[in-house]
Amino acid sequence: MSRALLLATLVACFPQPARAAEPAPADVFKQDNLVAWCIVPFDAKKRTPAERVEMLQKLGFKKYAYDWRAEHLPTFDEEVGLLKKAKIELTAVWFPANLGADAQKLLEVLKKHEIKTQLWVTMGDPAGKDQAAKVESTAKALKPIAEEAAKHGCKLALYNHGGWFGEPENQIAVIEAIKLKNVGIVYNQHHGHDHFDRFPELLKLMKPHLLALNINGSAKGGDKVGKKILPLGAGELDLTLLRTIRASGYSGPIGILGHTQDDAAERLADNLDGLKWLLPELAGKEPGPRPTYRTWK
Repeated sequence: MSRALLLATLVACFPQPARAAEPAPADVFKQDNLVAWCIVPFDAKKRTPAERVEMLQKLGFKKYAYDWRAEHLPTFDEEVGLLKKAKIELTAVWFPANLGADAQKLLEVLKKHEIKTQLWVTMGDPAGKDQAAKVESTAKALKPIAEEAAKHGCKLALYNHGGWFGEPENQIAVIEAIKLKNVGIVYNQHHGHDHFDRFPELLKLMKPHLLALNINGSAKGGDKVGKKILPLGAGELDLTLLRTIRASGYSGPIGILGHTQDDAAERLADNLDGLKWLLPELAGKEPGPRPTYRTWK
């Protein structure tokens, strides 16, 4: 018997073990990846930290982004402690565009509790007569914050809120000018109504820098007709935008919006119900009955 035939016989008799199947990609819209956002000053019930953490637990959130006003900062330490006890990740903190007293208070609490998180920062239109000058002045203002964030193991995320600073191309130019690895983008659909037509292109551009993505019920021109912030499932663009996100391969946190003066628990529940209603159709299945919203008609 030739060596080749002998080898073939041995292989046939002793087949190689099957390769382990490639793990399925994580579902970016699964409950454990959803981040409750804009629920501190935006809450008709004005919950205490303990009440807010209890609300998050009841709704099944494992992640939370903290927004605040001056009156909330004295209880930030308490809130972070309660989040740790409840095993809810503090995914992000709304952060000033400076290192003043409020910023130091936030960093002090994060350091005390050994929390490494994202710092979400927005700015108004920068000084400068041309694009290069605007990028330079913005990078100069933000670099000290990024450097301080790095000392605490945190990341700085540029938050689009309209204007020059809210354009992804400008944010990317600023990131490239800062030249630090801990700087990225948090993108907000409710501040991106002018981007809907080119969202796939922008998402591809942002993806290498994207640290978080906050979704919203979206209607074309909705920001001009009182529909800037809708519950998921109430906007005609929602399914298309979710498909774009899933197809992009983005796998980071997905923010679920409060941001109205309704009961924050009800608004979050409306968004969760809307997302749950959209997901079957996103998978090519028939959707069930549209949810009945608590905070939107």
